[in-house]
Amino acid sequence: MKRSDLIKGLIVYIFITVIFTACKDDARPKPNAFLTLEYPEAEYSRVNIGCPYNFEKNNIAQIKAAKGNNPCWINLEYPLLDAAVFITYRQVHGDLDSLLMDAQKLPLQHTIKADFIKGDIYTNPEHKVYGMFYEIEGNAASQAQFYITDSTEHFMTGALYFNQKPNFDSIMPAAAYLKKDMKHLMESLRWE
Repeated sequence: MKRSDLIKGLIVYIFITVIFTACKDDARPKPNAFLTLEYPEAEYSRVNIGCPYNFEKNNIAQIKAAKGNNPCWINLEYPLLDAAVFITYRQVHGDLDSLLMDAQKLPLQHTIKADFIKGDIYTNPEHKVYGMFYEIEGNAASQAQFYITDSTEHFMTGALYFNQKPNFDSIMPAAAYLKKDMKHLMESLRWE
């Protein structure tokens, strides 16, 4: 046997050995994964800002004055989630029908980008709080909105917005967390 044949045989043997010993496990594609985000458990405290309403807010939210001249318009800002709930308040002066129509139109403005809009009626006769909560799914600008009233004197709206371009898959966990906060605000609201 020639020396060159021996070297070729040795190279083939090493090559085959490396191939069979290096490939112990079959390569498998990994499933798609989603980032798991955990937010602190909500702890609520009552807020009274000198307006004709008070409610409980999540302690991670900061109250900021909203733009405009109405001191009862506020923003609940969530720096951890890069989001805010914009709250407006108006006294009813015989214009409840107009306020209700405007509030019901707001969620419908998102139908172009929304995949789904669901409205739930909210009633609390004991505290005279009645309204609707809208959940909006998809790449809409707002992921949730509500309006509440006592049907005679008070009217409030709230809308959730993120400080980034809407991407429902990315903001879905944060939106779910904030929707719970918005529902708690509605449930804890008291008129003064």
